[in-house]
Amino acid sequence: MTDTSPVDTSNYASDPVQKPAKKEDSFPVFLLKLALAVLVFRSFIFAPFYIPSESMLPRLVNGDYLLLAKWPYGYSSRSLPFGAPLLPEKRVLASNPARGDVVVFKAPAHFEQDWIKRVIGLPGDTIQMKGGQLWLNNVAVPKVKIADFEVAVSPNTSCYAARFTAKRADGAEVCRYPRFTETLPGGRSYEVLDLISNYPKDDTDPFIVPQDHVFLMGDNRDNSEDSRFPADPAGGIGLVPIDNLLGRATVMMWSTDGSAEWLKPWTWFSAARWNRLGGTF
Repeated sequence: MTDTSPVDTSNYASDPVQKPAKKEDSFPVFLLKLALAVLVFRSFIFAPFYIPSESMLPRLVNGDYLLLAKWPYGYSSRSLPFGAPLLPEKRVLASNPARGDVVVFKAPAHFEQDWIKRVIGLPGDTIQMKGGQLWLNNVAVPKVKIADFEVAVSPNTSCYAARFTAKRADGAEVCRYPRFTETLPGGRSYEVLDLISNYPKDDTDPFIVPQDHVFLMGDNRDNSEDSRFPADPAGGIGLVPIDNLLGRATVMMWSTDGSAEWLKPWTWFSAARWNRLGGTF
């Protein structure tokens, strides 16, 4: 008679299923992935930008480092390193800036250098300077005198002219400039400098901003080559195509007075302008 009772297998060890070992990336592959992630982040999300001049005083000082948001105005081939032709020349996901935005852009006639200015005029606007005052669509933009702007003299910051040199109570040498606020239609305000009473571009003919262009100006009105000047390798930028915009300034992440030395690590901290970090636009 055949025994058909069930067999107790609880005391038998089951043969475990062998899972394939996870293959670890080699160090070169890890570096490649990291570089790709940084490239994507820098091209489409945020990118650092260094301020090399004083054309945007008082908001931006030579030696500032800010983060540029890349998504607000859309993307084009200019958004990619070296203008890699992986995107079209015309922006995709395009959006126009607002008056008062501080933008980084490819400067016309300046070998595609990255410049930074403030948006003053949008397509269809009429811009004119009269006696050093900005006029927008035939209405004077309010300009109000406020306390002078002071910035410390340092290795990367010198005064525009000797008459602007002054000393604080503690003996520190500073540059002291006449400062004003401008308020655009809609209520957006920002500060500007007006250094010279007879600056050549204190009076201009009217500029009518064409379609798909913007009129850009530096906040340091008498020390800025901007849309008031024709696009020229030795001069201004003219009216800038909106497709040239790379992004909008968002937050200040670092600032240095230029006195740091690589071989003296303690100067990395003493050179920092700590009070400028974290400012937004």
